[in-house]
Amino acid sequence: MKLVRKDIEKDNAGQVTLVPEEPEDMWHTYNLVQVGDSLRASTIRKVQTESSTGSVGSNRVRTTLTLCVEAIDFDSQACQLRVKGTNIQENEYVKMGAYHTIELEPNRQFTLAKKQWDSVVLERIEQACDPAWSADVAAVVMQEGLAHICLVTPSMTLTRAKVEVNIPRKRKGNCSQHDRALERFYDQVVQAIQRHIHFDVVKCILVASPGFVREQFCDYMFQQAVKTDNKLLLENRSKFLQVHASSGHKYSLKEALCDPAVASRLSDTKAAGEVKALDDFYKMLQHEPDRAFYGLKQVEKANEAMAIDTLLISDELFRHQDVATRSRYVRLVDSVKENAGMVRIFSSLHVSGEQLSQLTGVAAILRFPVPELSDQEDDSSSEED
Repeated sequence: MKLVRKDIEKDNAGQVTLVPEEPEDMWHTYNLVQVGDSLRASTIRKVQTESSTGSVGSNRVRTTLTLCVEAIDFDSQACQLRVKGTNIQENEYVKMGAYHTIELEPNRQFTLAKKQWDSVVLERIEQACDPAWSADVAAVVMQEGLAHICLVTPSMTLTRAKVEVNIPRKRKGNCSQHDRALERFYDQVVQAIQRHIHFDVVKCILVASPGFVREQFCDYMFQQAVKTDNKLLLENRSKFLQVHASSGHKYSLKEALCDPAVASRLSDTKAAGEVKALDDFYKMLQHEPDRAFYGLKQVEKANEAMAIDTLLISDELFRHQDVATRSRYVRLVDSVKENAGMVRIFSSLHVSGEQLSQLTGVAAILRFPVPELSDQEDDSSSEED
């Protein structure tokens, strides 16, 4: 994401002009735009024209509209963002108050204006415009006959391909059907890796599986690469890292990211940081439950006691339609930072964010035990559900 201009007044009203450059920038934009904001961007509008002879035709014209946002739709697989609203600025093709839907396009700038820019939104702009926050991890999570090829970006886990092949069981004295099916499966996974993983961007490719599947697959892949002189795979061989996972399903990726060997390779990425923070929370919940709280009321009370060391919160909560509720989460984040606590905002599209959402979307690791709050924990979490 490129920041073109930023005009924010002392009262936190103002506007920013941004250019989305990567598909993931649409996800960041989705988290920036809220109902009631105004969005100015280039768009295509179908307009009716009447010729001198009286015949009526229609043309598609490109124009720039300013909408008061009423609805936001994000397609996570295609990384497409559509914003619907009413026109609030004079335009030769569109009447004031007329409805229109803008589909934001890569490499075309847009201007977003808000009456109140809060700290969470401003921080997301900083992150989105920082080139260090790029997608740098890919993963192949597999078991015999099933594989998921994923991209692990700082903000989300994207499933780029799913490979499924029926593998017959080995029979006594005849393994040919099993072996042929397995080779066909491996070939399809290799093709998916080459199609969906950009080796010039990705720093590390995790190959995760139960048993010996990952070793057998990697051996096969590189043997074939030598036979076919596949330079792309051979030159990037050092980027492949084999780790354990309990299955070939996407949720097993969390186990792979928790592996110490992986953590050392990915120590600088936000994805690994989120996974470690959630892992620390679960360990604390198991061994010292007085220092691990979840649910908004419980976490707010812990914050009043200035006890929060690390706040874990889902970005989904900042998209709440109710302004007062959204402001409550923003105040919590600001307060924890003021008290020298660490705040980790989890992406709801990331595997760790999905797990945090199951814990109400907000949790905290405390500096010291707060036993009097722990007694009310069950009641609080049930209320949140």
